[in-house]
Amino acid sequence: MLKKSVVENTLTAALETGADFAELYVEETRRNQIGMVNGQVETALGGLDYGAGLRLFFGNRVIYAFTNDTAEENLVRLAKETAATAKGARLYALAEMQKKYCRGINPIALYPNSVEKKKKAQYLAAASAAAFAYDSRISQTRTGFLDVTKDVLVANSLGVWAEEQRVRSRFTVEAVASSASEKQSGHQGPGGSVGFELFRRIDVEEVAREAARTAVTMLSAKACPAGRMPVVIDNGFGGVIFHEACGHGLEATAVARNASVFAGKLGQEIASPLVTAIDDGTIPNGWGSANMDDEGMPTRKNVLIEKGILKTYLIDKMNGRKMGMEPTGSARRENYRFAPTSRMTNTFLAPGASTPEEIIRATSWGLYAKQMGGGSVDPATGSFNFAVLEGYLIRNGQICEPVRGATLIGKGAETLWKIDMVGNNLKRAQGMCGSISGSIPTDVGQPMIRVSEMTVGGRG
Repeated sequence: MLKKSVVENTLTAALETGADFAELYVEETRRNQIGMVNGQVETALGGLDYGAGLRLFFGNRVIYAFTNDTAEENLVRLAKETAATAKGARLYALAEMQKKYCRGINPIALYPNSVEKKKKAQYLAAASAAAFAYDSRISQTRTGFLDVTKDVLVANSLGVWAEEQRVRSRFTVEAVASSASEKQSGHQGPGGSVGFELFRRIDVEEVAREAARTAVTMLSAKACPAGRMPVVIDNGFGGVIFHEACGHGLEATAVARNASVFAGKLGQEIASPLVTAIDDGTIPNGWGSANMDDEGMPTRKNVLIEKGILKTYLIDKMNGRKMGMEPTGSARRENYRFAPTSRMTNTFLAPGASTPEEIIRATSWGLYAKQMGGGSVDPATGSFNFAVLEGYLIRNGQICEPVRGATLIGKGAETLWKIDMVGNNLKRAQGMCGSISGSIPTDVGQPMIRVSEMTVGGRG
């Protein structure tokens, strides 16, 4: 992407005033998006984003600057101006660059850029038709396809030179069901670090029917009763609760500032012995997978919690300095406009020994949260509030009538202790995660779990 001499001259200039670490991140991103409403094309967008970010460390102080002009003259000037804002105790030399080679975690069979928009639109139209055909109460559909091809270079003063091309594709569908007085919607959004072969992995019509099924089911649902009760949370996107209420608290971004309830608890029991939580950036073609993180380190599988014991945090280079711990290949950023920090990749609860049928049969009364919606969380306390997109009451060990308007309220650290059954049906789902380094693709997942008691908000 840039000549070696340009990178070396930029980093050398960045070290002139005593920075003990300098890093150059260069990115070129091609993005294409097509969207349909009711089977008709509404948007067809494409774009190119190119630029570089320069990061300097002076001890535990970080200085970050970025530009979309990567001419050598401009990069060297940016480095000198950025370095001039601080002064270190001594001068550091630039190490010899050692190129790293990618491991090929995410093989691509068919690059999306090579596929005509017309062919992409055909899949979206088929999904829309399938949703409308599911039930006469489906009144609107929205379908979309996004593909992103990102070329990344990371080089730093310690001699790291790492390059990678990242390709991601995602299909989305929303179906709206309407009656005389109500509207309800269902959503699905499968994707991965794959090319256009995504459509060989999924059946768009089946995905659309599932979105339509949710919308129609919730249209006739009654209001959920409120109170304290057992809650069974299904697999897939149910993992968003762990991601938001606990996962962010295990990122060094919060831990290094002592702004996490899990700070200082390594080696301690923080959850039910049934809980093992993993963040794995090496899952082949996973939505959050990559060969390297945004500091040029190889991604890896990090066991965060093992049988209830806190084993590690997700750590980036700067927060690792502050904590006296080594990075875990977990530094991520949205693009060159953001400095990297510790973030999740593909985060999930490991499967247990119970079947979903056993979990439901063992629950005499409670709420079954089949699909989770959005919510909010305070990372410092782990307090969360999540909407249930599709829910049902459980009576006498059986799933009964659907209910809507349910909200799960609690604290992540407390909820971990109350997980008393874990299913064997692990499934992951795709989403976007926002934090101080921008919005990034992350997988969430879990098998079905039962929380012995939670506060459920509702109007019933």
